[in-house]
Amino acid sequence: MRRESFCFNQKGFTLIEIVSVMIIMGVVASVSIQKFDIVSDTANQRALISGINELNVRESLVWSNMKISGTGYTQDEDLWTTVEPILQLTRGYEWTAGPDRNSGGTLKFKTAFQSLNRQVSSELSSGKWQ
Repeated sequence: MRRESFCFNQKGFTLIEIVSVMIIMGVVASVSIQKFDIVSDTANQRALISGINELNVRESLVWSNMKISGTGYTQDEDLWTTVEPILQLTRGYEWTAGPDRNSGGTLKFKTAFQSLNRQVSSELSSGKWQ
């Protein structure tokens, strides 16, 4: 009769192997969380730049529509009155107008924000945000 020993027939991981895997997983998780924060901040900055570009395109579009309309370009304040409500409707962005709401303000997207100045529109060109 052959008897198998209990010690030689065990299958599984030792405590050292399990602890080693847990340490490696902890290191990988901490590095990936730091990378995620960097990527997230970069994405917010890129979204803010895209928002500024979109703002310039929208203002150019409204300016162009004013130019081809029957009345033509009237004045910069009329153009800004049309563009400003559009800013409030864009998802994720927050617009805070400055003291002179026609010439500047702050655009914010999540954690990224930028103060903007507006070059006013004229008969020859639309306004530009910088």
